[in-house]
Amino acid sequence: MKLVVNGVEQDVAAETLAAALGALEYGEALVATALNGEFVPARKRAETFLREDDRIEIVAPRQGG
Repeated sequence: MKLVVNGVEQDVAAETLAAALGALEYGEALVATALNGEFVPARKRAETFLREDDRIEIVAPRQGG
């Protein structure tokens, strides 16, 4: 299905946000996610279903100073 991931249109074979993260090779990475502008906690990703043209934002924490 066609999704917009961090502003880039991509074809992703996934029905849920959790499956999309796996397909996008985030696996078990610690990331924050939003779907169509709404924060989705990690515990809700497996039950958060996707639709064509959904917008996913994935943010990884960074260290530095």
